[in-house]
Amino acid sequence: MNTLLLITLWMLVIAMILSFFKLVISKSVWDRILMLNVLSTKAILFVATLSFYLEQSFLLDIAITYGIIGFLTMTLLSKFVITGGSEK
Repeated sequence: MNTLLLITLWMLVIAMILSFFKLVISKSVWDRILMLNVLSTKAILFVATLSFYLEQSFLLDIAITYGIIGFLTMTLLSKFVITGGSEK
């Protein structure tokens, strides 16, 4: 089981690196916001998998907190882009 979790962790790291490269080469603001959301989701998956691998349950609390922060960040960033950076 530990081998499977270790392979999963490495695959998540590779997926995060590829998503970061996609973030860098994207031309559209919406593509970049989408890639930030994807990176956030993969980071949550990484921390949750690491929690099972290390058998440390407090890491799940960190993953949940990061998920909430990531959701709020994406929501506020999208609103900022839609309004053009000006508050009405």
